[in-house]
Amino acid sequence: MTVEIKSSLVKSIETAASQAGMVLVSATQGSDFHGQPTAVFELGLLDIPGRSLRLELTDSFDFDKPHLLPEMTAHLVAEAKRLHNPRPECYVTLGGLPLAFGKFQWPFHRSTSGADTYIVHGEMYLADGGTQSLSVKLASSVTVTFAEIVPAMEQPYAETFVYNAIRKTVDLGQLEFLKSGNRQPVPVTTRFYSRWKKRFIFTDTDDKERLAYVLNKVYWLSGVLGEGRPVWIADPRDAQYLNTPAADLLRMANDEAGEGLMVLNGEFAAVTPQLMARAPEFRTRLDAALNFTKPQFNASMRSGHANM
Repeated sequence: MTVEIKSSLVKSIETAASQAGMVLVSATQGSDFHGQPTAVFELGLLDIPGRSLRLELTDSFDFDKPHLLPEMTAHLVAEAKRLHNPRPECYVTLGGLPLAFGKFQWPFHRSTSGADTYIVHGEMYLADGGTQSLSVKLASSVTVTFAEIVPAMEQPYAETFVYNAIRKTVDLGQLEFLKSGNRQPVPVTTRFYSRWKKRFIFTDTDDKERLAYVLNKVYWLSGVLGEGRPVWIADPRDAQYLNTPAADLLRMANDEAGEGLMVLNGEFAAVTPQLMARAPEFRTRLDAALNFTKPQFNASMRSGHANM
């Protein structure tokens, strides 16, 4: 049975997209994990034909609270800037791993195992420009209680903290990159949220760590994956992940531009040959970070010499 998407929802998305400098390309019906109808929107950029964002919402979603539409607009403003990246789906971790996110099955669905949680499935790939074909199938979960602090359990209001929880879980060595495998859990819990500060806190970083992050981002996303094209530095998603203002990341990029490691144009930075010459350093960091995600077995047990 075909269900028509509510005209009020389409109009609201169209308005938010317009304010973000985007255009509504299409609005179609989809289906969620349980086969219930969803509203799927394709939003495009005015200045880059062919670049588009997929937004999938619960069919019954409504902007019934005054803060929901402004937060949707802010999300689309950020997404419009990410779409100007060479690879908008790519990010890096503090450890130095370049990642690509894809195949997320929004919106959240309730757990089928009986647990009191919301689940969203997705995949993450090692995006190092090579042929390793390593990935992680993901099952990110949010408890019903924790969901109460989220404006709405929908993609625009949850995508940032879900992606950052995944990156944090990689940093902790709790997700393994494989050729194939089962879904690995990413619990998004209250340990990532300060009720006192009313914001997510994933990692406390210092200037040295944030500088390394900016260099990694420009090297991998502009240099290796982007063929020298600029990437957005002042991304609030990165700022949340690193627990720092986006302006601080831009300040660091400006300092490194003065050292000849990148070329800064507004909030975007492009790699230079000087930074690309440090490829062995970034490859070494990648190898160490990837090795950290692999299970470590006792050598004697691997050889069959353990006492049982």
